[in-house]
Amino acid sequence: MAQGNGLDMDIQFLPGVGPKRAALLKKELAVGTIGELLRLYPFRYIDKSSFVRIAEARPDMAYIQIRAMVMRVDVIEKKRLSVWVSDGSGEMELVFFKGVKWMYEKLKPGLEFIFFGKPAAFNGRINMVHPEVDAAPTDGNAAGAGTAGMAGAGGRMAAAGAGATMTGVYTSTEKLKTGGVTGKVMNKLMEAALNKGLPFVEESMPEDLMRQYGLVPLHFALRNIHFPKDMISLEKARYRLKFEELFYLQLSLLKQKYIRSRSEQGIPMPRVGEAFNRCYESLPFPLTGAQKRVITEIRGDMKSGRQMNRLLQGDVGSGKTMVAVLTALIAVGNGCQACIMAPTEVLAQQHYKNIQKFLAPTGVRSALLTGSSKTSERREVHQGLEDGSIGIIVGTHALIEDNVVFRNLGLAIIDEQHRFGVEQRSKLWKKASYGAPPHVLVMTATPIPRTLAMTLYGDLDVSVIDELPPGRKPVQTIHATEGKRPALYRFMREQIALGRQIFVVYPLINETEKLDYQSLEAGAEDIMNKFPYPDYTTAVVHGKQLNDVKKFNMDAFAAGRADILVATSVIEVGVDVPNASVMVIESAERFGLSQLHQLRGRVGRGSEKSYCVLMTGHKLSKESRHRIELMCATENGFELAEEDMKMRGPGDLEGTQQSGLPISLNIASLAKDGIILNTARECADAVLREDPTLTSDRNQLLRKELRKEKYQIKDYSKIS
Repeated sequence: MAQGNGLDMDIQFLPGVGPKRAALLKKELAVGTIGELLRLYPFRYIDKSSFVRIAEARPDMAYIQIRAMVMRVDVIEKKRLSVWVSDGSGEMELVFFKGVKWMYEKLKPGLEFIFFGKPAAFNGRINMVHPEVDAAPTDGNAAGAGTAGMAGAGGRMAAAGAGATMTGVYTSTEKLKTGGVTGKVMNKLMEAALNKGLPFVEESMPEDLMRQYGLVPLHFALRNIHFPKDMISLEKARYRLKFEELFYLQLSLLKQKYIRSRSEQGIPMPRVGEAFNRCYESLPFPLTGAQKRVITEIRGDMKSGRQMNRLLQGDVGSGKTMVAVLTALIAVGNGCQACIMAPTEVLAQQHYKNIQKFLAPTGVRSALLTGSSKTSERREVHQGLEDGSIGIIVGTHALIEDNVVFRNLGLAIIDEQHRFGVEQRSKLWKKASYGAPPHVLVMTATPIPRTLAMTLYGDLDVSVIDELPPGRKPVQTIHATEGKRPALYRFMREQIALGRQIFVVYPLINETEKLDYQSLEAGAEDIMNKFPYPDYTTAVVHGKQLNDVKKFNMDAFAAGRADILVATSVIEVGVDVPNASVMVIESAERFGLSQLHQLRGRVGRGSEKSYCVLMTGHKLSKESRHRIELMCATENGFELAEEDMKMRGPGDLEGTQQSGLPISLNIASLAKDGIILNTARECADAVLREDPTLTSDRNQLLRKELRKEKYQIKDYSKIS
């Protein structure tokens, strides 16, 4: 294998690595070159600038550093080394299980050393197992003690980390530790990588932007992120590296948006049309201010002559379907067809049912196309789409099949976009018949924190419906444990006696999880015993049922023929039963915040007071308890989504498929760095306003950086 030069050099050629460790680092941390190693940042730091007296050491301390003299050394059964040390305030035992012979020869009684490790309690005394050992400086100056001396790093190590009093702690795994890549070894490797690689690192931010935003040079940042001279240097390094990461992410997304807004011709839709006016005038309730604002934004896009690419965010029940219908009618009023694509048959049927009510006064023909549509229905729908007699089609991925041909598709509305693959959506765009792509409206009921929306959908224009329609009453959320089950069943009987219906939802975290199905079956059996037929009717819905069975049971509940629906979270999106006033969520601690919020949104859709009961076990982790408390405290989906992201990190948010993050972030956090993200976005926006294609000489560096593979972001909104 070629050694390579500078940053591309294979890490196996670094001192102390070799082929075996290199393969391990590649597999466990995806680090194969010096450049990649330098961009592996510590996730926390240990401060080695201060010392703790032995008398003050406690087992609850994280890591401590002591300066002490060796009093006696004992080898026990050739397997364990016991070293007793004293600093004048007290004595402490240090225990070593590895390198016993080597340590025995070095740690001579009467010599002074610096020991660094985790204090623990054993037999009523404080000890440390396998502390790091460094020679104590002879001049009494402790600074730098952690990076020289017995660590064996020698002069090379002192060059990059000289003066650093804090040591970085890097992500590790059991396999790395077993393979000898300990924290101390990682520090040595990073020292060697800085010495070898730093001369080849080129500045990636233009000087004028560095001055304007107070950014330190990249060399300074990389040196101080790994071996901080002090806290101020560390903060400057962090800010610089986070800013750079978020700036280039936003620059790549916004550049697509700028180029498209200048070059992508859209189908001009200057009219509102008669059908829109008829629908608007016969609405059973007035639109909220938020709905009106969003429709105005959409209208502006559709008549601009440019292709609309807009994300519509709205909490559960905020009236997105109404906006979708009026948007579709604008397309129809301009002689085009519109399609509304939903991720599940249940949601597609729900949309179709709602839409038909709104379309009744307009005379516009609509149709439904899903995987379970009968052959005769399909034939009729295909014909209507081809001859243009169907104005609005609602469907699932069945809409993208090759034999579905539109006469003049002008608008594609995609609901819950994260559930559709890129390839699936691209097929829809190819059905455009105008030579111009259809306008695109992406809708989501999963509240996405603003920082995440800017990153997942940074190249889309974003509209938010942040107001609930009048008449919607807040849902009262209650936390209950197993002991309260008799009271819960009494409450359910009272609600049913008032003519209400009830959801009971079980977690199904894994489709193949037998235990989940067993708990659902046991729960359904218990409910049927406590709510016996014919006084009560219970319907059961889960993913393993045939579609016909699922539909029959769901329809029975929706039509009011069943009092209770026992289901898995399959009902999270799309079931609209205004008469359902109680949502019982079993094992609520197993759901994420966003999912709990989505489930709660299934009730409170009618005019009656509604309730959400979160059933959990008695023992809850701190995080689970916090989630349950938040659910009881607020109904604001955006607040909950922000909290969810802080607790779980953006990589694990329910419903926002984080594999969709355009690039991987090495140091910035969408949960914590919202302020830096906003500043970086404003900076990127200002650069592109002046030079949308980055062709000017002053932006040469930005152009070069964006060509790097990690910034080659797929355009998720327009795939042609």
